[in-house]
Amino acid sequence: MLIILFILVLYSVALLGIGVWAKSRVTSSEDFLVGGRKLGPWVAGLSYAASTSSAWALLGFTGFVYMIGLSALWIVPGIWIGYAVVWLVMGPRLLAESHEQDHVTPTDFVLGKDRGNMRALAAMLASLLISLCFIFYIAAQFDAAGKALIEHYPISLAQAVIIGAAVILIYSFIGGFWAVSLTDTVQALVMIAVAVLLGIAAVIELGGVGAMLDALQASGPHEYLSFRGQYAGLLLFGFIAGTLGITLGAFGQPQLLVRLMAVKDEPSRRKGFVIVLVWGVLIYVALSFLGLAGRALFPAMPDGEALLYTAAEALLPTVLAGIAIAATLSAVMSTADSILLSASAAIAHDTGLGRRFPGRELLVSRAAVLGITVLAVVLTLMLPDTIFNRVLFAWSALGAAFGPVMFFRVFRWPVSMGAAMLAMLLGFGCTVLFYSAGTVFGPSDSLIVYFARLPGDPFERIVPWLPGLLVLAAASKLK
Repeated sequence: MLIILFILVLYSVALLGIGVWAKSRVTSSEDFLVGGRKLGPWVAGLSYAASTSSAWALLGFTGFVYMIGLSALWIVPGIWIGYAVVWLVMGPRLLAESHEQDHVTPTDFVLGKDRGNMRALAAMLASLLISLCFIFYIAAQFDAAGKALIEHYPISLAQAVIIGAAVILIYSFIGGFWAVSLTDTVQALVMIAVAVLLGIAAVIELGGVGAMLDALQASGPHEYLSFRGQYAGLLLFGFIAGTLGITLGAFGQPQLLVRLMAVKDEPSRRKGFVIVLVWGVLIYVALSFLGLAGRALFPAMPDGEALLYTAAEALLPTVLAGIAIAATLSAVMSTADSILLSASAAIAHDTGLGRRFPGRELLVSRAAVLGITVLAVVLTLMLPDTIFNRVLFAWSALGAAFGPVMFFRVFRWPVSMGAAMLAMLLGFGCTVLFYSAGTVFGPSDSLIVYFARLPGDPFERIVPWLPGLLVLAAASKLK
């Protein structure tokens, strides 16, 4: 236990050291929010990869595979397709226009060059929606950090969450985008090393892939090793559509899209895509094997999201187990820090709040980071939920709110401020409606509640895109 503690402390000190070093490169609000637009392919690719995967992959995804089996893997091709669309379809336009027009945030890109009261109102709305979603998103990361610490040390969840949040806050507060991008790069490497190591170790422990499948066939329900799961007909279609539909969320995530805006040039963007795709293939294949092998090795776990900790302690030497726990915290930090910075940008830059304090824009940005952190800690402790659910809600809500407008802008289709605001509101509102109907309301004959509870949540992840797309299409024809 002392060895694990030493590794965690050493790792945290290293991250804080990166934050201190990066501080020397932050001389303006633009440096703090987009790193001077100088990211190379390795930093851009790996920091994007770490930010998009987070604790949701190491803990949430493995727990999902552990619980339901092969049918959970429908998520994976959707994730890979999301990488390709963001980097190859949206990336060129995001990069070019952001450099040409000095866009600092994805909201700048979405709203374009329009000026006036309508744009200011649209920016305020975008900032509000981003902040609301990000508080849920960050709460999921803090929850994962808390689980990592209380699994091994006699401390309360509140203490664990505050400790994890404090480390993330300090280096994000000090070093801004440079610190976040560099620490995320390190964290991506730690995450993939541990995922591959644990996936291989779990399969070897069972005697190979064949022995793993035999063990699952003998002990699990018959649908566990079926890509159809327990569904058939329209329910199966809904499940597959909903799980594949997770990829739609990637197209409206400010903390991811800003990486494309910060890449230094086109060759770096193309190389960055190859890096992020290879990383994504390796880590999700490894985590899929870990989830399946974990079900055979530890069949009675009450919480599938704790599989990585259990497997690390059972299969690895103490030092490597400590590194595995550090990898979990890496996943937490790599998403939480990026989200904190994007939330800071939404509050300080998009609303124009920073410009109201000339010469103190950096201070306003850092104050926003602090405020979002405090709110996320409170949410984590007051409203418990699974990491998987929290992340998917925030992911889906942001995707539906900003994804349709983002695509219209990427393809240079006309977008009015009024249509953009209505599309954002409809996308976000529909996601909240179906999420609430499926998780808050009790048994009901309501059609909305019935649809919200379909397997795979297709109505939460896909349907909220439709009203926004229709509004934008109708408005573009009227222009």
